[in-house]
Amino acid sequence: MDVRQLRYFVAVAQERNFTRAAERLNIAQPPLSRQIQGLEDELGVQLIDRSERPLKLTEAGRFFYEQALQMIGRMDQIRNTTRQLGRSGRSLFVVGCVASTLYGGMPDLTRRMRRLWPDMEIELKEMSSTQQVAALKEGRIDLGFGRVRVTDPAIERITLREERLVLALPLDHPKLAQKGPLPLSTLEDEMLVLYPSEPRPSFADEVLVLLGDRNVRPRAIREVRELQMALGLVAADDGVTIVPAAAQRLRSYDVAYRHFDDPKLVSPIIMSYRANDASGRIEAIKQLIREMYADRPDWLQLSENRLLPP
Repeated sequence: MDVRQLRYFVAVAQERNFTRAAERLNIAQPPLSRQIQGLEDELGVQLIDRSERPLKLTEAGRFFYEQALQMIGRMDQIRNTTRQLGRSGRSLFVVGCVASTLYGGMPDLTRRMRRLWPDMEIELKEMSSTQQVAALKEGRIDLGFGRVRVTDPAIERITLREERLVLALPLDHPKLAQKGPLPLSTLEDEMLVLYPSEPRPSFADEVLVLLGDRNVRPRAIREVRELQMALGLVAADDGVTIVPAAAQRLRSYDVAYRHFDDPKLVSPIIMSYRANDASGRIEAIKQLIREMYADRPDWLQLSENRLLPP
């Protein structure tokens, strides 16, 4: 399977006709048909229902189409970025981060890095804490910000802060009538929505450990892939979820947030980088973080963090 085959399949899926797809691709129809047949043979599934007119994608074909679009888009992005870097002579610094850090200090830190290194291209990539470790070792990213403690001798880790966790509830939830922080035992009557469902271990496992340590068992648990989906379900009155306090900045969802009465319910923000990094940038980034904390931005005060020295 290669990118050319993916482009051929996407053209057929969009045109819903082999002849029109071949004209769009500027190739003859028989080679196009052979390429699609070869793709189906390699995958071992039928992607296109040829008995329908116009052509119709099978269930597997619809899934493959969505994935192919993403892969082609990513390959185009890689090609264009590589060309831009080569022509400009700028260096590239890639930062991996879990999504929840984007509601806290990640945007602020990125702006400071760009001001410090105006000739460097800084790219943010969303990935889980465990994915960051592999990406650091393979050289695909230069720095990572996650929430799960992963031990690897090739990776240095620094816990920057411990962020309070809060409970997100539907706006009409009866528990909102109570004044003050809520006990964690509140969850015993609730459907708890956890995220992300994969890859594991993840923030979901951190929450499960906190619950297990305190012998709290929710009425039921549902797992979803993303924070946004979890909050959407809460807004739809389909459960409650636990989020880092900085996520309260997500005001586009119809949910309310309440603190827990246990100040030890926290989630760490962990900075990871390659051991023996000789670039000199890591120490400079640590200094930027110190300066950022000293400024006491709104998101930091909202989170009620326990700060730890970088």
